[in-house]
Amino acid sequence: VSEEIQEHEQDSVWREQMSGYKRMRRQHQKQLIALENRLKAEMDEHKLRLQKEVETQANNTYIELERLAKKQAVQMEKELKASAAEEKRIQQQILVQQKKELTTFLDTQKKQYRLCRERMKEEMNEDSSTPKEEKQERLSRHKETVQRSQAEEEAQLLNQQRLVYERSCRALKRRSLIKKHEFEQEQIREASLRPELNLQELNKKKNQKEMEHALMIRQDESTQDLERRQLESLQRLRMELIRLQHQTELENQEEYNNRRQRELHRKHALERRQQPRNLKALEMQIKKQFQDTCKVQNKQYKALRNHQLEVSPKGDHKTLLKSLKEEQTRKLAVLAEQYEQSINEMMASQSLRLDAEQEAECQALKRQLQQEMELLDAYQSKTKAQTEAQHEREVQKLEQKVSLRRAHLEQKIEEELASLQKERTEKIKHLFERQERELEAFDAESARLGFGSLASFDFPKEDDR
Repeated sequence: VSEEIQEHEQDSVWREQMSGYKRMRRQHQKQLIALENRLKAEMDEHKLRLQKEVETQANNTYIELERLAKKQAVQMEKELKASAAEEKRIQQQILVQQKKELTTFLDTQKKQYRLCRERMKEEMNEDSSTPKEEKQERLSRHKETVQRSQAEEEAQLLNQQRLVYERSCRALKRRSLIKKHEFEQEQIREASLRPELNLQELNKKKNQKEMEHALMIRQDESTQDLERRQLESLQRLRMELIRLQHQTELENQEEYNNRRQRELHRKHALERRQQPRNLKALEMQIKKQFQDTCKVQNKQYKALRNHQLEVSPKGDHKTLLKSLKEEQTRKLAVLAEQYEQSINEMMASQSLRLDAEQEAECQALKRQLQQEMELLDAYQSKTKAQTEAQHEREVQKLEQKVSLRRAHLEQKIEEELASLQKERTEKIKHLFERQERELEAFDAESARLGFGSLASFDFPKEDDR
């Protein structure tokens, strides 16, 4: 019953130990899953924050470009208004100048008319032979001729002034177009152009792209740091859990070894305690064999005695009985001595055998426990090596992922900058081509209208008002 109770207790301890080990493994798995979920949530939050940063910068870029577009529209409108005002001022100046010229011309005509009429009257007064009616008729014809000539000259002057005015207006429009082109070209030099070409917008886009690229690089670096920290945290927890697992396994193995040694020690102690009783039982068995042998010899002695008494003379019976009795006593003494020696040898051999068996069991248990400990150590070393190799692969995979992502990012940055530069070059080219087309079309229209070349046209200066 004690042995059954002890075995039941041992089984209970073993089951409890295994249950604790399984609970520990499940707890470790839960810790790893919880850490992975927490790291995943942290990474999702990090990505969301980065996305918000990009969106905020994109919104700021949009607002900045809108503000820039309004500013450039105001600048262009201001420039166009200034050109229109300058054109109107020069037109008014030309009209004023032409009006002065016409007034001067008319005054000159009036003076010439009066001079001619006075000279004509003097000539007629000197000619007394001509009748008065003829003189009046000649004076009227001269007057008509002079007035007609002056009217033609006035009409010619007005036509000339109109042509000059129209040509001046056309030249002003050409100069306004050139000023617009120069303003656009100046905006190119200042990296500020709008509406068809917007180099300032392109520069702003470039600056915003550079800021975006710097943000992307900074975000990539922060993502790298976070990924490395998370991987390091996960691997550190994994190694700590493996260390705790190995420590628990080692403690369980040591407890198992101690329990096996205690059990064997108890078994040997019980055997040593039971040895006297076992020896006593063997001794009683030998003694019983001795008694049985003695009984057999007594029976044989009686049969021999009866036979000797029957075959020997009656006078020799006393001597014969004495001789048989001595022989029987001697044989029983020898037999008793042999059995006593057998008992002593049995006791000695049993003690030696017990010591040898117990020592052999101790050595066998020691070798078994040592082998199990070596197997456990090999298993733990293999598990640790596999985990370290897994960690190394994870680190290499992360570095490869980081390197590939950075290469793609740098390629994207290079492509976007090249695209912006290409767009800038094409828009500059299109600007000059458009300006050239506009100027050629304007000059062709001017030539068709008969104004000729307006490239070297001189406008009245401010001092000529």
